[in-house]
Amino acid sequence: MADVRHCDLRSERVLDPRFTLHRLDGRSTPLMNKARRRELARAVLSGYVSGPAAATEATARALGKVGDARAIVLVEGISDQIALETLAVRRGRDLDAEGVVILPMGGVHAITRYLTRFGPNGADVRLAGLCDAGDEGIFQRGLAEVRFGWPKTRADMERLGFYVCVQDLEDELISAVGAARVEALFDSQGDLGSFRTLQMQPGWRGRNVEAQMRRFLGSCARRKLRYARLLVGSVDLDRVPHPLDALLAEV
Repeated sequence: MADVRHCDLRSERVLDPRFTLHRLDGRSTPLMNKARRRELARAVLSGYVSGPAAATEATARALGKVGDARAIVLVEGISDQIALETLAVRRGRDLDAEGVVILPMGGVHAITRYLTRFGPNGADVRLAGLCDAGDEGIFQRGLAEVRFGWPKTRADMERLGFYVCVQDLEDELISAVGAARVEALFDSQGDLGSFRTLQMQPGWRGRNVEAQMRRFLGSCARRKLRYARLLVGSVDLDRVPHPLDALLAEV
């Protein structure tokens, strides 16, 4: 999941409140005031860190729990952690009680360091992981470097307990939830105006709506974290993306 800039909800652009917003289903909706949007955002991210130092703090928190871990799941960032932990709750699991730690590494290039620390030549904890399609090669090289395995294909990766999102977490979740329901989520959180603004930008006007949604989610760090939770909370359990479901089943 590529790095994105941190943004404050108070500075997000929204359409002039004199305009009416139109949804995919043809209905109109009024704009939500900023105070209510901030309140909803805080509620969604309750229990998780956010802000400029979030990546470092999230990694430190997870590392504080690995001493008694039965299994560690290596993921690039906090949005992956939120998605997996939200799905675990929906599946009726208590990862803390089970000794499963989701460790956001703060960047995909840290994979070799953590494989060395926790793998067969280190603490020898059960390991699994999740990455984007664009980072698959980095994971493969890391696994080979520490002699965890020598995966050449995605099937090889999965046999080792490592799963790949295509193209990334956001793309997987948008496809699973469906564009109409994603837009309804934007509406419920007061983000539909900001999304409409993106859709009118010259570089995105007329583009596939799923691509527009993926760009919208990836353009702001805090938004990316919020919707990791909201989208996983909205997806039908029989439509959960394979990488997420299979990874949790692995541990």
